[in-house]
Amino acid sequence: MAIKQLTPEQIHAMSLEEKDTWWLKNVFRGDMPQLTLRSGITGMLLGAFLSLTNVYIGARTGWSLGVGITSVILAFGLFKVLSRMGLGRDMTVLENNAMQSIATSAGYINAPLFTSLAAYSMVTTTIIPMGQAMIWMFVLAILGVLFAFPMKKRFINDEQLPFPEGMAAGVVMDALHESDEKEGLFKAKLLLGGGLVSAALELLRDDKVMRALFALKSIPHYYDEILYHGRLADLLKRWGITPGLRGIPFNELTIRFDTSLIFVATGGLMGIRTGVSLLLGGVLNYWILAPILIQHGIILPKNGHYGFGQITIWALWGGVACMTTSSLYAFFSKPKVILDAFKGLSKKGPTRDVLADIELPVKLSIIGVPVVGAVVVALGQIWFGIDWWLGILAIPLVFIFSLIAVNSTAITAITPTGALGKLTQLTYGVLAPKNITTNLMTAGITAEVASNTANLLMDIKPGYMLGGKPRHQAVGHVLGTIAGLVLSVPVWYLVLIQGDIGRYGTEQLPVPSALTWKAVAEVLMKGLDFLHPTAKTAVIVGAIIGVLVEVTKQLTRNRFPLSAVALGLAFILNFTDIWSMFLGSFLFWLLERRAAAWHRKREAESRLSTTAPGRDAEAPSEAPPAPVKRPWYALAAENTEAICAGVIAGGSLMGIGLSVLGVLVLPDVLQAESLGEALGKLLSFLPK
Repeated sequence: MAIKQLTPEQIHAMSLEEKDTWWLKNVFRGDMPQLTLRSGITGMLLGAFLSLTNVYIGARTGWSLGVGITSVILAFGLFKVLSRMGLGRDMTVLENNAMQSIATSAGYINAPLFTSLAAYSMVTTTIIPMGQAMIWMFVLAILGVLFAFPMKKRFINDEQLPFPEGMAAGVVMDALHESDEKEGLFKAKLLLGGGLVSAALELLRDDKVMRALFALKSIPHYYDEILYHGRLADLLKRWGITPGLRGIPFNELTIRFDTSLIFVATGGLMGIRTGVSLLLGGVLNYWILAPILIQHGIILPKNGHYGFGQITIWALWGGVACMTTSSLYAFFSKPKVILDAFKGLSKKGPTRDVLADIELPVKLSIIGVPVVGAVVVALGQIWFGIDWWLGILAIPLVFIFSLIAVNSTAITAITPTGALGKLTQLTYGVLAPKNITTNLMTAGITAEVASNTANLLMDIKPGYMLGGKPRHQAVGHVLGTIAGLVLSVPVWYLVLIQGDIGRYGTEQLPVPSALTWKAVAEVLMKGLDFLHPTAKTAVIVGAIIGVLVEVTKQLTRNRFPLSAVALGLAFILNFTDIWSMFLGSFLFWLLERRAAAWHRKREAESRLSTTAPGRDAEAPSEAPPAPVKRPWYALAAENTEAICAGVIAGGSLMGIGLSVLGVLVLPDVLQAESLGEALGKLLSFLPK
């Protein structure tokens, strides 16, 4: 069944109340089972398992992988098998949606373990007690829920922003559960095909797996350097060719291609405006500013090389400033939306909130944020020595940073948690100079709550698309938080740390994100003189550009072709990912334009045939018109979400599997000297 959505024209023209009324009438499926016992248990079990993958991956790479689509497909397959065995019945689409909300929150709840908490432990040389860590992470997650729902009115109900990963999850569920109909079956085939292609490519581009499969050292060097992570520049350098800008190799400016399709599909979901804005910001940062700044010694190398980390030290500040001012202006420039979110709190007169009975009451957030915020402030002072007034200041900062995080997540599916943490560290570098523990833990508060807020709205997006109850997803988020903490935190402490603080920063537990947080805090101990004058200028320029773009969008009735959030975000992403996302948005934009031209041609031909000489336009036709076979590009344009969702799902599933395999198995396998020895080591990991 095709998902019902408003057109861009309707989104712009209709009021919030009209949009809520339309959704309640056309999309809401309140009588369908949603947060049931089996969906809750399944979500908690899958979420707990998938949270372990993010613990391992986060410890090794600093990244957390989205597990929503993964859990959707696993749960669907599980209950389909049980149904055919006569041991149960298929899940409803909304049960699967409630389940994925639980699993997703469990998957990303453990990020503080390998960011702020790990950095705090390294700085203080003490291991935070397990119980304290669990309570701290749980309270931050609850605060994120309370911040999220007032924002839902604006970002999801009113603006109808895409939240690409959430949209992909919604399309996946719709295709899987509605595949008995012809259209649904076709979407399911596209979904499966895109997933298989993406998964196969992820497998081929994993150098560890391919080395293990192809007798280790027998892989040609050119295959290794071109396919894996786009290291074409390394191969060209060996041939005496070093393309670059102002003497800086392209590779060190992150200007290279990537063979993964995941970001290309993400670009297809985000649209051409965001794609063009990202490309424009990326070109400005990496092709123009970075080479000039490197040439003048403003951006310095590390171990003789530049790369993403060194460039971002400068670029971060202007990019975040642009995102901050544009997010704040866009939010406060629509006071009616803000006021509508607080309707019904007064008993005077009837409420105009038509969704009041199914939304999480805004009153809960108004009461809950100060209460839970007070708990955070108290725990921060007792456990981490954060002065109470500095802790209180972190709560309004959470609101500002949540706006930035949600804006970014809504249009690109990327939550800039690291950038927001650094911005908080800079703020507290001024307010509490040379207080390194306060610097770290206040950054942990703002970044993690903002991340929870943005990710919860990402979870709510598919529920909104499919007609689910938002309250159920709020409850599911809390259940998932519990499931993720109960399993992943003990594994972190008992399996990875093992009571030895010295394991942090080692080959076994590299925690790169925590090392970054620690490094920024140590730099700020010296004061803000480390920030180059050009970076301070970039903050001012970025802030002005953010406001100007938003004002221009309003004056042109949203026809201005740029996004300020995407422009700023381009300064904290590497150009490889920017290029991939632009490419995806551009390719699907071309398909849409060609499909639109085909439809216009068909309509013109139809009008000509009905007004041909000698034909009575009022006479009934003798037979229904034969179905028109749509060309491939029209089918692709009409099914963009299904294709992109399949690519994201397949690549993500394979990526999670390969990441865990690479951490747990392949390091030992790659020590083998022959294919037989490698296979023997692989088999040794299988159950006896």
